[in-house]
Amino acid sequence: MPATAYVAFLRGINLGRRRLKMERLRALVVELGHRDVATFIASGNVLFASGARDRGGLESRIERHLAKALGYEVDTFVRTRAEVAAVAAARPFAAADLDHPEHTVHVGFLKAPLPADTARRLAALRTETDAFSVAGREFYWLCRIRSSDSEIWRSPGMRALRLPTVTLRNLRMLRKLAAQFPAAAP
Repeated sequence: MPATAYVAFLRGINLGRRRLKMERLRALVVELGHRDVATFIASGNVLFASGARDRGGLESRIERHLAKALGYEVDTFVRTRAEVAAVAAARPFAAADLDHPEHTVHVGFLKAPLPADTARRLAALRTETDAFSVAGREFYWLCRIRSSDSEIWRSPGMRALRLPTVTLRNLRMLRKLAAQFPAAAP
């Protein structure tokens, strides 16, 4: 069976006390039998090839292995490289917002699509500085100020959503990541 090219987005790697050298992270993923393992910047982005087709199974195996090896839980979100390329190519907001040098777009990776009602409520949480767009197992967060200065994540509306566990990545970084993929990578 031919291997599929994947990217695992790991939540909370190299934040706080969860410091991990990328060589060690690559070795842990190789231990699971995956091939062509590489990391992209030191924030928990792991590229690999696997004959496995069950993405949920891949996520679970990686999570269990990392928890055992590292002593803490590491939420894992797996996408094919083609899915990452599609996310990176998305233009979920107006060009003026996407192309503005002071605006940032983050992508939230989820294990499963949000329920329709939750997706609608998240998209409705627009402020002068923040906007959201939901597409499948991802959502896009446009922030028109420094994201660390945004109050949206502490707002009553956001808290009421009770979003499932998510990991965020900057869309600019995802575009750089996708540019690294061979043209034929599935």
